[in-house]
Amino acid sequence: MAIMNFINRQFIDVIEWVDDSRDTLSYRFPDDDKQIKNEAQLIVRESQVAQFVYVGQFADTLGPGRHTLTTENIPILSDLLGWKYKFQTPFKADVYYVITRVFTGNKWGTSNPVMMRDADFGVVRVRAFGTYDFKIVDPVKFLKEVAGTDHHFRLDEFNDVMRSRIVSVFSETLAKAKVPALDVATRYGELGAALLEPLNVVMRELYGLEFTAFVVENVSVPPELEQAIDKRGAMTAIGDLNDFVKYNMGTALAEGKAGAAGIGAELAAGLAMGQSMLQGGMGVGAPPAQPGFVPGATAPAAAAAAGAAPIALMTPEQVAEALGVAPGDVLQELEAGTLKGRKIGSQWRVPRAALDEFLKG
Repeated sequence: MAIMNFINRQFIDVIEWVDDSRDTLSYRFPDDDKQIKNEAQLIVRESQVAQFVYVGQFADTLGPGRHTLTTENIPILSDLLGWKYKFQTPFKADVYYVITRVFTGNKWGTSNPVMMRDADFGVVRVRAFGTYDFKIVDPVKFLKEVAGTDHHFRLDEFNDVMRSRIVSVFSETLAKAKVPALDVATRYGELGAALLEPLNVVMRELYGLEFTAFVVENVSVPPELEQAIDKRGAMTAIGDLNDFVKYNMGTALAEGKAGAAGIGAELAAGLAMGQSMLQGGMGVGAPPAQPGFVPGATAPAAAAAAGAAPIALMTPEQVAEALGVAPGDVLQELEAGTLKGRKIGSQWRVPRAALDEFLKG
C-alpha cells in the first residue's frame, strides 16, 4: 500500500490554476518534474486557455471547461507522444495557462521623435503617447513571440517587452496612413480609431494580440512647426490679405496713430498688395493725395517720397516694377535662389535688403 501511494504521488491527476493576480498573461503549471497520468483531469476556467508544449513543440490548445486527457481530445500531443493505439502510459509535457480577457489602461509612448513625411511641411518629427486595451487571440504565437519560456509572465514584463514594438508598429502605420500633421496634432480621437484596424493587422500577425482600443492622448510637434501651424491658422482667419491691410490702415487713421510720414508709408504698403488703395479700394473715386506721395510711383519711391523708410517686404510684382522687368522673370530668379525671398503659403515676399544685394551682384 505504501508503495502504491508513493507511485501515485509521482503522477499528476488534476491540472488547474486560479488566477488571483489580475496582472498575469501566461503561467506554466508547476509539475515538479512529475508525469501526467493518462485520463488526468484538466480544468480550464473562463478567460483562460491551456496550451500543451512537448519538447519545445506546440501541441493542443484547450478552452474553458473540464477535460479528460485522452488521445481523443489531445490528438496533436498524442501523435507527438506516439499514442497511436491509446497507450495507457503517463506522459511529460508543459501546460501553459494563457489569459484571454481584456487588459485595459496600458500606456504607450515614443521615447524618441518619430519621423513622418507630410505633404504640407515636409519631413516632420513628432512625439506621441496614449493608452491601449488588448487581449491575446493566438496563444501559440503569443507564447512563441512574446512570453517565451517564462514560467510566470506578468503585465509589467509585457510592457517592457512590447513598448518599443508598439511604437514601431504605430510609426509604420502612421506613415502608411499619410495623415497630415495638422490632423495628427488636433484630431486625437479620430486618429486612434482610424489606426486601430491597421495596427491590429500587424499585431495579430506578429504577436497574436489584438487591440480592443487604441487612444492617442497627445501628439507634440517641434516648436517651429507649432509656429507654422499657428501662422497658417492666422492666415485662414484673416482671409483676403488686401482687405486685412485696408482694415488696419483704416483703424490707424481713425485712431490718429499715423502721422503724415506714417500715412505715406502705409499707402506704400497698400501699393505692395496690388495698389488697390490707388484704385479706389477705400471708397468711390481715387483717394485724396497725401503730402509727399507721388501717384504712379513705385513702392520704394513712394515710400521715399513720403519721408518713410523703404518697404521691408516686397511682392514679386513690386520687385518687377522696380527693376523694369516682367513678374515672371522675378519668380524665376526666386525659384532659382539667385534672388533671396521667403515663400509664405503660395506667395513670395522679398526683403528690401535681399533686392539691394541682388542689384549689387
